[in-house]
Parts: sequence; C-alpha cells; structure tokens
Amino acid sequence: DELARLAEHSPLRTRGTRPFVRDIGYYVARPGAVEAFARIGAGDQLRAMAFRLEQGPDLRWRCTAVELGGTRTPSPQDD
Repeated sequence: DELARLAEHSPLRTRGTRPFVRDIGYYVARPGAVEAFARIGAGDQLRAMAFRLEQGPDLRWRCTAVELGGTRTPSPQDD
C-alpha cells in the first residue's frame, strides 16, 4: 500500500497516466537485511524504486538506502 502511495508522488509521478505498481520483489541479503524493489508503470513508461531495510537491535526495521528511477551507472565489474 505504501509503495502505491509513493508511486503517485515525485519523482515517479508522470503527466497524464496514473502510475501503478507493476511488480515487486525482494532479496534477503543477510538475516536482518532485505533489499526490495518495485517497478512503477505509467502508460508506456517504466520506472524503478529500490530500497534496503535493516533490522536494528530494537527489532524495528529501518530504511537505510533508497534509489528512484534514473539511469544505471556501470560499475567497474561490468567491464
């Protein structure tokens, strides 16, 4: 539900077609750390949102990293 709400706001917002969550997924990086993504569609556009959640000593989950849309910068490992 929260992803759907965020998809309607900048920077994922588009003109005209209302954005919607097309797909979501996750990867358990280690116990207490989850990396999740959502693909946001709007008309013929497709954007992405990725974030990392980490569980603290108090057992509360915190978002420690967020990436929205944009182009991917190749890493040295891609060469």
